[in-house]
Amino acid sequence: MAKRTPAPETDPVTGHVSERVRALRQQRGWSLEELASASGVSRSMLSQIERNAANPTLAVTCKIAQAFGMSLAEFVEVPGASSAIVVIRADDEAHLYRSDRDCEIRTLSPLHLEKDVEVYQIRLKAGGTLRSAPHFQGTREFLTVEHGRVRVVSGDDTSDLGRGDSASYRADVPHAIENAGKTEATVFLVVIYQ
Repeated sequence: MAKRTPAPETDPVTGHVSERVRALRQQRGWSLEELASASGVSRSMLSQIERNAANPTLAVTCKIAQAFGMSLAEFVEVPGASSAIVVIRADDEAHLYRSDRDCEIRTLSPLHLEKDVEVYQIRLKAGGTLRSAPHFQGTREFLTVEHGRVRVVSGDDTSDLGRGDSASYRADVPHAIENAGKTEATVFLVVIYQ
């Protein structure tokens, strides 16, 4: 009876890359030739990677990720390996956007989402105003008053809001949030770029 050599143990990261290449290629309906053309990686190397018979270099992995329109981090991310929950601590100075005599603005959304969607907590001091130049065409803001009274100005339109009130308005025109009361006002603001 001949001895069989056991198959080498598969490296979990390489196995993940192999599965990821195959799954993404099949989702897009690409052949190995099409992926080779898009990535600049040979068809035979891609075949070996998909069969988990080759351990791709970092440069090769980057080329494959780019062919799929992904960053290297997105491409190699293993679901469940890191938390899907991004926490922003109250004392995180990196998220204190502005603090002056008129207002304090704290970013509540992850900084990497900037220019897609932004979420802020804004504290307007009595008499304080936050004026903004027009954002990109199609940008809208959604505001909810936590406490106090504010006036929202969007272009030529204005609206007064109190605690619990919400407003949605164009932000691709000059716009402002003014404290219309005698005490500090706090609002939550969501900016959506389109």
